Amino acid sequence: MASVLVVEDDQFVRSALIRQLTEASYTVRSVGTALEALREVAHFRFDVVVLDLGLPDLDGSEALKMLRGITDVPVIIATARDDEAEIVRLLHAGADDYLVKPFSVDHLTARMAAVLRRARAVSGEPAPSTELRVGGLAIDPLRRQAALDGTPLDLTRREFDLLAFLAGRPGVVVPRKELLAEVWQQAYGDDQTIDVHLSWLRRKLGETAARPRYLHTLRGVGVKLEPPGEPRP
Repeated sequence: MASVLVVEDDQFVRSALIRQLTEASYTVRSVGTALEALREVAHFRFDVVVLDLGLPDLDGSEALKMLRGITDVPVIIATARDDEAEIVRLLHAGADDYLVKPFSVDHLTARMAAVLRRARAVSGEPAPSTELRVGGLAIDPLRRQAALDGTPLDLTRREFDLLAFLAGRPGVVVPRKELLAEVWQQAYGDDQTIDVHLSWLRRKLGETAARPRYLHTLRGVGVKLEPPGEPRP
């Protein structure tokens, strides 16, 4: 599964992109400022970055230059500016492609697929497997199927989304705020919503909060998914 960083300060546009790209089986992280984007790229590996130019803290073109100073990850510019000279300048500055707003998610995913194909052809890397594996868990985001030790799991849509999101970050503690934003597409919400779904998911994984195997809650911090027997901090 390809991982995408969406850099977009408009919460409505950002939420829509998160939802639609997740439904298209991409692993998505998102931020609203250039500085947050630089921190994300410094700490996580992404297959592609979708970068808005109109950011509140730094113009996207400057953010592009800074990104190119630390990574060669493919960058697709999302902009409301349709000036040809500006677009050419951005491509020369290191952008791999661009889209003029408004655009459809189908158009975006087609551009992303093309950029990823070019990147893999240059690097000689094979296309990654779409299946996620964490211990005995196997999650297929394209078919929206999951199995534990070879036995299919009967998951609701939200349970699957939560499991797949955590499986895309094995061993990483994901803050509850991020779960609400990325899985529920809500900037704010009740933690009880997450707790209820975690409880249902644990039951289907054959574990409890008191005796976890895969799902571990760090009080006041967040949730992580890791294989049984992995050392815990």
